[in-house]
Amino acid sequence: MSLSHWQVTVTCGGIGILSVLALWKTFGGSSRKYSVDLDGPKEAHWLTGNVRKLFECGLDYCVKLAEQYGGALKLSSLYGEVVYLSDPLALYHVIIKDQHSFEEPDVFIMNNKAMFGDGLISTIGEQHRKQRKLLNPVFSTSNMRELLPTLQPIAHKLTSIVASKLPDNGSYKEIDVLPLLSRSALDGVCQAILGYPSNTLDTGNDEYTEALRKISPMITKFLYFRPIVPMVMRNFSSYWIGKLVNLVTAPWIPTDKMKDVREMRRIIELMDSGSKKAFAGKKAALETPVTLTPAKVQPEVDDLKSGRRKDMMDIMLNVNSASSSSEQLTDAELLGQMNVMVFAGLDTTTSALSRCIYLLAKNPLAQARLRSEIRDAIKSASHAQEGSSFSEHDNPLLHLSYDALINLPFLDAVVRETLRLYPSLPHMGRKVVKATTLPLQFPVRSSSGAEISSIALHEDVFVIISILAANRNRTLWGDDANEWKPERWLSSPGRKDGPGTDIPSDSADVPLLKLSAPILGVKDGIKYPGVYSNMMTFLGGSRSCIGFKFAEMEMKQIIAAVVLRLHFVLPTDPDANGHIKEIEWKLKAFHTPVVKPPAGDGVSPAVPLNFRLVQEEDFKW
Repeated sequence: MSLSHWQVTVTCGGIGILSVLALWKTFGGSSRKYSVDLDGPKEAHWLTGNVRKLFECGLDYCVKLAEQYGGALKLSSLYGEVVYLSDPLALYHVIIKDQHSFEEPDVFIMNNKAMFGDGLISTIGEQHRKQRKLLNPVFSTSNMRELLPTLQPIAHKLTSIVASKLPDNGSYKEIDVLPLLSRSALDGVCQAILGYPSNTLDTGNDEYTEALRKISPMITKFLYFRPIVPMVMRNFSSYWIGKLVNLVTAPWIPTDKMKDVREMRRIIELMDSGSKKAFAGKKAALETPVTLTPAKVQPEVDDLKSGRRKDMMDIMLNVNSASSSSEQLTDAELLGQMNVMVFAGLDTTTSALSRCIYLLAKNPLAQARLRSEIRDAIKSASHAQEGSSFSEHDNPLLHLSYDALINLPFLDAVVRETLRLYPSLPHMGRKVVKATTLPLQFPVRSSSGAEISSIALHEDVFVIISILAANRNRTLWGDDANEWKPERWLSSPGRKDGPGTDIPSDSADVPLLKLSAPILGVKDGIKYPGVYSNMMTFLGGSRSCIGFKFAEMEMKQIIAAVVLRLHFVLPTDPDANGHIKEIEWKLKAFHTPVVKPPAGDGVSPAVPLNFRLVQEEDFKW
């Protein structure tokens, strides 16, 4: 098909006009009528404001904003004024007490719906409540215990691949560990959540897993196009949406951006096709009777006969079928949960894992301490199991139960401290849907410089929840809040928040604690309303991350496997030009590790580390 120059120009111009209209309708209008009475930095750009600097100037900029202006400040953006929020009392009202006045913006909900279907991150109101109610038991501790054996071989395979590349003489070899961690996380979510035999560590990506791997980088590319989606989905029928998608993805539009749109469409179609195929197989298996075994033991018997372990989709489908008809989710909603769980558990886990391994490489004493703790725990478990013994050549972590793994004190401390300082999702957005006054725990300055203890918010004002700034609040975490110190999490007199004491993910109405004993991250009875200790890493309330227990388990299993068999440090050898590789973390939608120029290009994600096989001296700290 061939079009004239003017037709291409008109088409692209129409898309541009549509983009501007979408921006204005989605974000503009009413939010520009009002002024938020808060202090904040000057506008960096007359049109786009300074919100974009949150994604361009890195982690330090985001944290220093809160340190300079307090837990509530005003930023400017293309679509009006924005409140940058990290105050604990204000966040309690936003995500728990007054959560119905603060909803996910249309941009978030409608884009997720377009990509993943009717999953938890693309529904609101009663539909979201119904989905959450059904899914909460799926992520119970007892189900995590059943899923751990699926993750153990993946972690062992990862370390075996690295070990096979290392010299036998105990010398170091540089390996970029990021692709291996990404494939491990991908295999973890595919096999433990979907029951999909991905095996990307062995065989590489097929079309489905390749689509899953590419979806997050493509989302980052389309940040500025996202406002178009809500207007299109709300104002056009599915027929015309299809026509519009066909138009903008037509091969005769030659621009690079249109190529990205075509690639995004291809990825979403592959992901949707693969998920539907997996779901159809799961549903058919559930509806096919196998034996006459009593119902209570039927699933366990069937699993033993097939030699297949349970996965989260099995659990979810069984819970759904056992629910009353009024509480059951539709097939479209169940399919949406599949897509969301895999997406949510892939890049976030990869980001957290790679950061954790990087920090352990920077801190050899912490690495040795963790290694010793893991070996001691395996030896204790091995002695307790008659006829078994510790061997570093098989998979020794099989000796550790879920409870033993989750409750290793220093491993728990390493994971928590990493997730506190470097949450995989640094910011979350909310839109005020009902005018309200937001109280503050700590006073801030108004636009005129006066001290205020509350903020008047009009309808349609946009709020950015700064998870980064909340997790680094010096008032609650101390003067060393910006330092990585896992030992801060270890038990001490008065501590009551050890491993396994997180608030349940379905606790939508948990009030701020008023405690007398000193607890980490709590001062004068004030704490953050998160489900994971006193942090906002996984948010809180009814829209908290429902899968945080799975993410924690997967991280701990992989870290334990890597540390037990491998010793690793930062790169030390100069390249041909005399440059040593230095890893830098860029903050955009996720924390992305790159190698700084001139040793690297500063763009391509990578975590190159020097590895060697563990020696006895590596257990001393």
